[in-house]
Amino acid sequence: MFRKRFQLGLIHVAVAMTLVPINSTLNRVMIKELAISATVVAILASLPYLFSPIQVAIGSYSDRHPIFGFRRTPYILVGLILCVIGVIVSPQVAFLMAENFLLGLLAGILAFGAWGMGYNLSAVSYLSLASELSGENERGKTIATMWFMMIASIIVTAIGLSRMVDPYTPEALIRAFGVVAAFALFLGLLGLIKLEPRSNRLSQSASEAYTVKQMTSAITANPVARVFFIYLLLLLAAILGQDVLLEPFGAEAFGMTVTQTTRITSLWGTFVLLAILVAGALEGRASKRLVAQLGNTGALLGFIVIVVSGILLNKTVFYTGVTLLGIGTGLSTVSNLSLMFDLTIPGMVGLYIGAWGFSNALSRLTGSILGGVIRDVVTQLTSNALSGYLVVFSIEALMLVVATIMLYRIDISAFKKGVEEPSFAEKAAIAAE
Repeated sequence: MFRKRFQLGLIHVAVAMTLVPINSTLNRVMIKELAISATVVAILASLPYLFSPIQVAIGSYSDRHPIFGFRRTPYILVGLILCVIGVIVSPQVAFLMAENFLLGLLAGILAFGAWGMGYNLSAVSYLSLASELSGENERGKTIATMWFMMIASIIVTAIGLSRMVDPYTPEALIRAFGVVAAFALFLGLLGLIKLEPRSNRLSQSASEAYTVKQMTSAITANPVARVFFIYLLLLLAAILGQDVLLEPFGAEAFGMTVTQTTRITSLWGTFVLLAILVAGALEGRASKRLVAQLGNTGALLGFIVIVVSGILLNKTVFYTGVTLLGIGTGLSTVSNLSLMFDLTIPGMVGLYIGAWGFSNALSRLTGSILGGVIRDVVTQLTSNALSGYLVVFSIEALMLVVATIMLYRIDISAFKKGVEEPSFAEKAAIAAE
């Protein structure tokens, strides 16, 4: 089973690697070097989350329509290829957009759309395959392995990218993206070799396919769940919606190079990983609400410190803020996911897992687009790009203040009896998605 677990991890790594150059490096280049609207960049980068509801249909369809006896492998392969194509062409599309905006925008929608579609197609397929191959007893180990390999790969990819674009040139950027795409394709193909057994039987997970309407109803049917959903929307839109703007802010405020801003992702990811390990150690020893509030407060302080760094133009203060944001994100994400599972109804854990994924995607989509729009509007009104970023981060800090207050209103005691709660590793893995 170890070989299969490692192969599943390689597929997870391959798909995650394709997200790093677009979400960390390209957004900075498009906003800072190419002066493309942050709103446009945010929309393009958010396409995977816009397409996320199709995971329900993809999972259900692949359950019932095997190709040459394989239910998951063909869909994973097609998704991976789309991700790789998106990464290869995205920098060229960005440069085209700077020269001919309308033509470049059309090409960008196609390129980023392919990447987003590939992400959703592959993710739902390899997670389903991981569940089927592992069985109930091994599922936690499998997901933990996949998740930690993914986080490590994000950190390594960010470091590698930062070196390949030093010094920055358009040619270096295109070459670096091509290298990442090639490695992702190689690792993904290596993971797929002899992984899935051929079968014509209907998937056992077919009965767990839920519609977006069902997932939405599960959230809105109960008053406490509704409050918790709004709380999660505010929280995640704040702490995850900064992805598109954090690196361009580093360039605008401190004159950081592409190499330096790319390393922000590795710094942030390292502290997210460490915080999640701490959250795992605290599980059962400290209340989930306490850990969640610690995480929320850490992320809140991170945004405040980042805003202060922009006012003082102090790079050391900025790195401190990124560190606090990473720690807060790790603690908050896992502990709040634990609270989400406390609100599940016995026998409907799968439905709430789907609801979590849906709310997570909606939060990222809302946070990214809202941040891009506000940054552009404030920049136009003040004729100062730096003020746009500071206003966005200040609003995200305010959202965390409101979310922190809302958490005290959520009473989960009525939901605790009889709930079959997943392991910490499973919850952390779902959070990473």
